[in-house]
Amino acid sequence: MISPQARVNALMSYCLSSNCLHPANPSTSKRCQSCGSQLLLRCRYRVNKALAQGGFGATFLGEDASLPGTPSCVIKQLRPAVDSPEVLQMAGKLFEREAKTLGKVGNHPQVPRLLDYFEENHQFYLVQEYVKGLTLQQEIKQSGPVSEAGVKQFLSEMLPVLQYIHSQQMIHRDIKPANLIRRAEDCKLVLIDFGAVKDQVTLTTTSQSDNTALTAFAVGTPGFAPPEQLAMRPVYASDIYAVGITCIFLLTGKSPKDLDYNSLTGEILWENKVQISDHLKQVLKKMLEGSVRHRYQSADEVFKALAMEPYLDSLANSMATQPSGNKKKPGNKTQFGIPKAPSSPPSGGKSFAEVAAAIRARRAAEASNVQGGAANQQVATKSTATVLQPPGLPGQKPKVSRKLDTDSLLMAYVKGRRDFALHDLSMLDLQKVELLGVSFRSSKLDRTNLQKANLSNSDFSRASLKRTNLKEVNLSKAYLNHADLEGVDLRGADLSYADLTEANLKGVNLCGANLTGAKVSEEQLAQAKTNWVTILPNGKRGLFK
Repeated sequence: MISPQARVNALMSYCLSSNCLHPANPSTSKRCQSCGSQLLLRCRYRVNKALAQGGFGATFLGEDASLPGTPSCVIKQLRPAVDSPEVLQMAGKLFEREAKTLGKVGNHPQVPRLLDYFEENHQFYLVQEYVKGLTLQQEIKQSGPVSEAGVKQFLSEMLPVLQYIHSQQMIHRDIKPANLIRRAEDCKLVLIDFGAVKDQVTLTTTSQSDNTALTAFAVGTPGFAPPEQLAMRPVYASDIYAVGITCIFLLTGKSPKDLDYNSLTGEILWENKVQISDHLKQVLKKMLEGSVRHRYQSADEVFKALAMEPYLDSLANSMATQPSGNKKKPGNKTQFGIPKAPSSPPSGGKSFAEVAAAIRARRAAEASNVQGGAANQQVATKSTATVLQPPGLPGQKPKVSRKLDTDSLLMAYVKGRRDFALHDLSMLDLQKVELLGVSFRSSKLDRTNLQKANLSNSDFSRASLKRTNLKEVNLSKAYLNHADLEGVDLRGADLSYADLTEANLKGVNLCGANLTGAKVSEEQLAQAKTNWVTILPNGKRGLFK
């Protein structure tokens, strides 16, 4: 056992004075033994070790000595290599801009919070929340590339963050695997390093000379930055490109500089390096268009493109966990819920596209109450031993499997499980939970409390949700085909672009709900309650007539 005193002695306290020749000090020191400078920044922050260093500064792991337990924090020091008045003035502007940016966007659960910022001894400091975990770059280095399902899972986590940043009229400009940390406590992706952020509002009010001074350096990472960003003309779609390149990195395990490219167009040649469906391939190709005009313009557009096939491949092939008692096969590790890429096509040699086609055929058979071969096909992959159960004989309801309690459900989700089809989840308290891109197909969720939960892109087809509390829930782009929603409270819910085809809306309360772009008929809406605040599928507000 290591004694508490030994742990203290193992830590170091670093001096950040630019003139210090020997910055390392024992953790108990109050002044630097080399230069005599105070070791506590602002009389409270102690630097323990360096994390990263760049042209304009360095990032350190530190602790707040003024708080009980001395919680960890990240201390970012902005220190230009040149001491000229012009560069110092520019550094001050960059520092102030980044502080304002973090203060503005740091209230999102997947963005580190700004804790403090200050100037001391002509140097600038930002103090941020410390996010413990591995970066996506480290994950891939340890465990290898992910599968198509893993990329879709990544997009389901990353695109909402992008939507939020862009809604604040900001462009990140440096999205890459090294700037995405999977937080250890809940396995969520956290986007870090907002030093290169471009504020769109500021762009319209500052002079061209100011823009040039502030953007001449921090323009992103070569290979992950699109042409218009390298030309210092970033737009929202520039972040879309960076997310697309990150997807290629996840699929191949290779940095953009390690991939071949077209010598005429400069485009990266990646398609022959991956095993993915034609549908996802087309989505990624459009994300990676060199011309901004032909690229997706927003995260919402990418979501809509992915929603054409609402994660059929992911849910069928590898997003479900294995049943208890089954051991995972060697070489098929998961990375915090992102499945590793299989070495061969799934389902006995079938391609992802063939498996997805089989699932679609089964759904078509169910819709017409015809029991076909595709309807009863069991689908298994190398990354999961779970099979999809057949829907049963015509006129029979699918058999619901074992009951799950709240803790078991959430723990399974954190560990990467995304398939809860045919489960009994009734009467659970799931307020404010995040269950993105999950399959609740044919499950029982009667009288479950899902108020203010985030269930976007999830599949509730043929599920029973009678008397369920769905107030202010996010069901954007959710699949509710043939779901039983009788008596459900959907006041203030976001149902934009949701598929409610043939869903039972008898007695549903849609007052204040957003149904923009939703697939729902007039006959269905006539059975529900709406008010003048309800946004109808055509985008207009008012009572349904």
